[in-house]
Amino acid sequence: MSARVRVRREGSEAHELIVLDNGVVRVVAAPGLGGRVLSVRHRDREHLYRNGSLLGEDLRPVEGVSLGPVDGPMSAWNNVGGDKTWPAPQGWEGPGQWAGPPDPVLDSGAYGVRLEDGPAGSVVLTLTSGDDPRSGLRLSRRLTMEPGAAGYRLDLEAFNASTTDRRWALWNVTQIDGAGSTGEATDGVFVGVGGEGPHTVPIVSGNGYPRVVEHTCAALRVPPQEVVGKVGFPTASGWLANVGAAGTLTQRFDVTEGADYPDAGSPAEVWLEAPVSRPLEHLGGLCPVDRVIEVEALGPLTDLAPGERVSLGIDFGFGVGREPVSEVTADGFWSERPHWDGRGPEGARLVGSFTSTRHGALVHRRSGRTVARAAPGEPTRFAVPVPEADPRTDPDVVFTAARP
Repeated sequence: MSARVRVRREGSEAHELIVLDNGVVRVVAAPGLGGRVLSVRHRDREHLYRNGSLLGEDLRPVEGVSLGPVDGPMSAWNNVGGDKTWPAPQGWEGPGQWAGPPDPVLDSGAYGVRLEDGPAGSVVLTLTSGDDPRSGLRLSRRLTMEPGAAGYRLDLEAFNASTTDRRWALWNVTQIDGAGSTGEATDGVFVGVGGEGPHTVPIVSGNGYPRVVEHTCAALRVPPQEVVGKVGFPTASGWLANVGAAGTLTQRFDVTEGADYPDAGSPAEVWLEAPVSRPLEHLGGLCPVDRVIEVEALGPLTDLAPGERVSLGIDFGFGVGREPVSEVTADGFWSERPHWDGRGPEGARLVGSFTSTRHGALVHRRSGRTVARAAPGEPTRFAVPVPEADPRTDPDVVFTAARP
């Protein structure tokens, strides 16, 4: 395990890149391009979408491309890719809607940088926007990375820097390359849901709405498909997971019960893009040329007086496996929840599959028996007998982190 997170700064101004590397995950942020994270590599597998017509593999603008603040219709947007934060709701009908992207301050403007050492070898990178005259907001993105973990924490904040009351929600958009999808039943975006439906709501149709299928009673899946459109999840329970060519990317965030969320009350949304033959005029001339998956987590709409702020925290996790995701926890994610499968002379057999973000052990809560050891980002499948247990015994398994 690495003793501390390594930090490297390259370039300057609009072309500055900040690299954080904990030995398991490598993150590259671009403060001059809207404070976005441009690259996340887990076990050397890239998870985020990069627009190859704008950025090369070195994450620098390709020859003839100049990037910086830009405004105008959506057709003028330089969608370089990555992970970024916007205000919601999106729209073009009045000042209470964010008329972007593009946007010259929050999406494509320069963000300030602060790097701090945290406890136990961790590093905190804070990226802060300028004051946006249209929304009245100043956004900040604080990324905390610990040594040896298959994940990181992203804390978002919106501050009302204006002199009038504002009402906004935080909206984090993670763009993932959809080109490597195989179309298998395990591929796609998994969304945790709870309570009574309807669990989905159509939001935007470019040339159709994304199709959603049931994975379990508490998880839906948006499979890969040739469509440009967005679907919202009003009953989202606070986790998202994309399974694709690079493996698995998960997000876990708080949902405030009874709060007012944008887009028909959706704390989570999924946007899909696929190449089209002509611009979508009803979407500002948007003309996708790549297959892109957007995994989006939202906070509630909040009234902000001048000087007030609202926050949203998101825990990112990664795994090399491509199994379906049935639940995301604070310690990792379950592909197969623990359950009893048969009984032998040594007791009932406990079966499951879990991917942790840290080193540790999986322990059957009722008996205290360790059923498996776990390494960060590696799928851990177990099928072990538990003495004196039977199918009526609670199969619950908990993760216990190893001591540093």
